[in-house]
Amino acid sequence: MKLTNARIVGDDASALVDVTLTEGRISAIEPHGRSADAAGDASADHDVIDLDGRWIMPGLWDQHVHSSMWAQQSQRIDLSHTTSATEVAVTLATSVLPQSEGIIVGQGFRDALWPDQPTRALLDSAVSDIAVVLVSGDLHSCWLNSLALERFGFYDHPTGFLREEEAFAVGSALSRVEPEVLDEWILTGAREAASRGVVGIVDLEMTWEFENWQRRMLHGFDLFRVRVGVYPRFLERAIFEGLATGQQLAPLLEVGPFKIITDGSLNTRTAYCAESYPGEPHNRGVLNIPTDELIEWIRTASNAGLSPAVHAIGDDANTLALDAFEAVGCRGRIEHAQLLSATDLPRFAALGIAASVQPEHAMDDRDVADALWPGRNDRSIALRAMLDSGVELLMGSDAPVAPLDPWAAIASAVSRSRDGREAWHPEQCITVAEALTASVQSSIAVGEVADIVVTRKNPLDCSGEELRSMRVDATILAGRFTHNEL
Repeated sequence: MKLTNARIVGDDASALVDVTLTEGRISAIEPHGRSADAAGDASADHDVIDLDGRWIMPGLWDQHVHSSMWAQQSQRIDLSHTTSATEVAVTLATSVLPQSEGIIVGQGFRDALWPDQPTRALLDSAVSDIAVVLVSGDLHSCWLNSLALERFGFYDHPTGFLREEEAFAVGSALSRVEPEVLDEWILTGAREAASRGVVGIVDLEMTWEFENWQRRMLHGFDLFRVRVGVYPRFLERAIFEGLATGQQLAPLLEVGPFKIITDGSLNTRTAYCAESYPGEPHNRGVLNIPTDELIEWIRTASNAGLSPAVHAIGDDANTLALDAFEAVGCRGRIEHAQLLSATDLPRFAALGIAASVQPEHAMDDRDVADALWPGRNDRSIALRAMLDSGVELLMGSDAPVAPLDPWAAIASAVSRSRDGREAWHPEQCITVAEALTASVQSSIAVGEVADIVVTRKNPLDCSGEELRSMRVDATILAGRFTHNEL
């Protein structure tokens, strides 16, 4: 394939080039019109596509996705609009509710600022004749009625509101959908992702996903690359099978990092912080993994060739995660890095630890952070401070917590704004070029993989809102179209 009459994002805007793609890689980049192929030589072996001055850039990656939960989101009741536990109950009591296999599932509520408490009694008053599970927007808590509590083994739970490990157990159980059904949902979501320029994801679903992705790819899935993470309960199996980060299992399938969750989340008030939460003097959050145990997990994984990816949201959790990396002496990444202390910023670069961040969380969490982290918000998702300290940024969505749309993440990173609101801590904005660098894994250069996005506008000249609505005319993966509206 030859892409002619193209402009490369980041290069001279007046320079038009022809880009030849051969066997999945970029084999040549020449000034426009120089080659015989571009001039329309009938003997040319390449399909010639005139981009008419459109812009090309490397394909976009999402560095943090929960694939099954992301795919299932479209099948669940959307509760993201609710502002109280009572409103949720009224919504359930007055709506025609879709159910599957004797259970109703909703998703997306954020209860941190609710004026009332979610209880099993309140949920029972809305729906008592069928099991109901409501998953929070951040995935770290879920709300169950009595029938659901019985179904999932929490018979005597006093409130029906589960957090952290209990919530994860329910979430994993909900993900056990018939393979052919789940695969179709994955395919539908992947087509939408490809239309937004996505060429790869890091799948951090909490189950063993290798066999699922191998099945999908054997059945023809070819819309993006997938790096599959490994959680602690599967680490022994991964080591036994000889898996190592970066290992290629299929043309589009690769072994990802070793993922371990050390603390909770902001909305659930379980992110582990140096200071207590307002009104809760004894609550600094939840430390799921003691530091000495975290060190052993990281050491075991790293020695086996699995690069650690440590979930840390609160500032104290991030400090302890960096302490663990320093004790082991290996590189890796911290997932979220949402609240950081000033003294920890330079430690990321010094230790070779990347920050896997989700800029849309700044927009989702801004009001909650104002309420629960007062006086500390200047270091919440502090992208500018991270880059200025030499931290490598890897951007993603945490889908389904935020949409699997890199342009939304880029827009939030650049503008710190959404829905017409004023910028939230604009001093932490980064440039479009910096956000794009954190969103790609290749470049437009000879010898690079032919993962390419074609846009009508130059992203470098766009505002935050323009980036959020960026039109992608084509997405190319390994030299072939996965999305094409040229």
